[in-house]
Amino acid sequence: MRNNNHLTDEQLVAAYAGGDNAAFDTLLMRHKAKLFNFILSMVKDPALADDIFQETFVKAIMTIRQGRYSDLGKFSAWICRIARNLVIDSFRQDKTEAAVSTDDANYDVLNRRELSEGTIEDAMIDLQIEDDVRRLIEELPEVQREVLKMRYYKDLSFKEIAELTGVSINTALGRMRYAILNLRRMAKEQSLILTR
Repeated sequence: MRNNNHLTDEQLVAAYAGGDNAAFDTLLMRHKAKLFNFILSMVKDPALADDIFQETFVKAIMTIRQGRYSDLGKFSAWICRIARNLVIDSFRQDKTEAAVSTDDANYDVLNRRELSEGTIEDAMIDLQIEDDVRRLIEELPEVQREVLKMRYYKDLSFKEIAELTGVSINTALGRMRYAILNLRRMAKEQSLILTR
């Protein structure tokens, strides 16, 4: 295994995105203790902290592999943000699960459509909606399409979008607003239904 310890985090991310799996191992070794302790300080449960730790790195791997990682900040801050969001999601899920009561025998909490597996028809409808949305996005003016893709597909903040495109935050917000208005207008003109 090649020694990548001399590389910066951003160089390691770029190397991993280029196919160097050892680069990600170096990132993991470099940040695992600090990240695990960060998660543990919030959840106070080592088993849960370990689950969230692993999920954090899985999410990081997927983001980098999909080319959605943006090195606008530091890798350590980015990975901690992912972990923090997963901790919040875990707390929300626990709160929701604790709020459900099955004391009423006439109500079957598990017999609900939203808890059932999707049907083939649902999957086909979802695919058609995604295709329609992608096609409409490609019809948008370039500047609106760019902002919309950065916001929804790359999950960038408007501040990050403004910096990358060289415009003010208000301009980025305005472009997003017009993109959404145009998408609604085009969907209406073409009689498309964009929700199930």
